[in-house]
Amino acid sequence: MITQLKENQIFIFGSNLNGAHGAGAARQAHDDFGAEYGVGEGVTGQSYAFPTLNKNMQKVPTEALEASRDKLFAFAQANPQLEFLLTKVGCGLAGFPEEEMESLFDVVPENIIKPKEWR
Repeated sequence: MITQLKENQIFIFGSNLNGAHGAGAARQAHDDFGAEYGVGEGVTGQSYAFPTLNKNMQKVPTEALEASRDKLFAFAQANPQLEFLLTKVGCGLAGFPEEEMESLFDVVPENIIKPKEWR
């Protein structure tokens, strides 16, 4: 569990497109790392919202996960001075199988650190 961040670190958490960060890692991102309510994708504070649920709180399709992953990777590659700490996005409230989410992040930019169980 991530409890503190260095100045150059970004906490990646699973979110919904409403930006209602009410539970799990999303709640921690809001309470501890500056994630803003209403922002369902992208960076606020030292957090990066990765949408796994849509505005109706239903799972997003695989194509949407892949598009969000590609946006995250592009942002990480454009910011090599930052280190991105990936949580097990989608494996909690969203209910995606861990194997599916792990395979989505099989190969990542070098400044994205995967959960130790996914390495």
